[in-house]
Amino acid sequence: MTGLNRRHFLGLAGTAAAAAALTACAGTGGGSSAGGSANRITFWSNHPGTSRDVELELIRRFEQANPDITVQLISSGKNYEEVAQKFNAALTGGDLPDVVVLSDVWWFNYALNETIEPLDSHFSAAGVDANDYVDSLLADYLFDGNHFALPYARSTPLFYYNKDLWQTVGLPDRGPDSWAEFGEWAPELQQAIGGGKFAHSWANANEYLAWMFQGPNWTFGGSYSDEWDLKLTDDRTIEAANWLRDQVHSARYANVSADHVNDFAAGLSGSIIASTGDLSTISATSTTFDFGTAFLPRTSEPGCPTGGAGLAIPSRISDERKENALRFIEFITNAENTAYFAQNVGYMPVRKSAVETAEYAQFLRDNPNSRTAVDQLAFTGPQDYARVFVPGADRILGTGFERIALQNAEVEPTFADVQNQLQQIIDRQITPKLPR
Repeated sequence: MTGLNRRHFLGLAGTAAAAAALTACAGTGGGSSAGGSANRITFWSNHPGTSRDVELELIRRFEQANPDITVQLISSGKNYEEVAQKFNAALTGGDLPDVVVLSDVWWFNYALNETIEPLDSHFSAAGVDANDYVDSLLADYLFDGNHFALPYARSTPLFYYNKDLWQTVGLPDRGPDSWAEFGEWAPELQQAIGGGKFAHSWANANEYLAWMFQGPNWTFGGSYSDEWDLKLTDDRTIEAANWLRDQVHSARYANVSADHVNDFAAGLSGSIIASTGDLSTISATSTTFDFGTAFLPRTSEPGCPTGGAGLAIPSRISDERKENALRFIEFITNAENTAYFAQNVGYMPVRKSAVETAEYAQFLRDNPNSRTAVDQLAFTGPQDYARVFVPGADRILGTGFERIALQNAEVEPTFADVQNQLQQIIDRQITPKLPR
């Protein structure tokens, strides 16, 4: 695969994903713009990080600054997948939104089908200063020389820990430096937290276990793939998965929870890996103990992936609607508003100038849990192709991990099966589209 750059691969993967998920969208024509008005913006969101009230405030600010335009916030699903499903349905003939939230594993599907708009040609008219966006976050939406979304609710996994439990055991007030160190701490933590509770809880497949385990896997020297070369049966990936299995079934200090964020907030687990965007939920609900955030433990760089969502615009709406939609995206992600979003929800600010403002700098000093994600950004890496570019891979990977952790399945045959499933998708939907 030498000679083919990451964005070219991304495009090919997107083509494959589009063929699987968006077959009905191709060739439907341009009539879906009916029902929309240039002076009324519809914004489809799943309210990442329980941000509905914050989004309503951003809308209020935009309408105050732009009294000729109204914005309607539409709750379009409880997660990114449900938003994508609703968007798929609209592309087959329903009314299209003006702005839609799309996650890291969805936007390129639509870019390859030309159902979301390349934004660069509209930047000038909408007053977008692309140079002010955090470079690595903006680049995540670059394909074929154009950006197909702008960063919005961007996150990393964080290590959350119960400070009161840590103090009971006599541990330093920090996250573990490595997973080996956490393994040394875990028996005491488990004894202190008591029966029916766990020193650590992992997310389940529905809550993006495959995303959250990516960093730990890297620290073992494993990966899901090296570009398109799958690595699930490699020794180091197997070692990482066996480590997860042993936590649950041998050492018995960890579990896989159906709701690991709320379990942690309720004191049912001593630590978790969860999204930056979960910070506001945990802050609001963990009322009986103090908690801290830390970098994901690492023995090598990187030890943590980025993730989250951006904002995109359908390509089949009128140019006037597109430009007003982009004005709205630019406004709610400007320095002041991305800082407001970050302070109230927990995601990272997506503008360079936001971090440089005195107000936000003071906020980070006053709120070290929020600062963690901003500081950790320097130690993150791009996600493995096998998760983000292969259609359906996140669910396939997550289900494999659940079989290991919940059913005590043997790692090697389980991952051999997962790799076989992913390889078939690559061979059938991606390899035929690679340049020969």
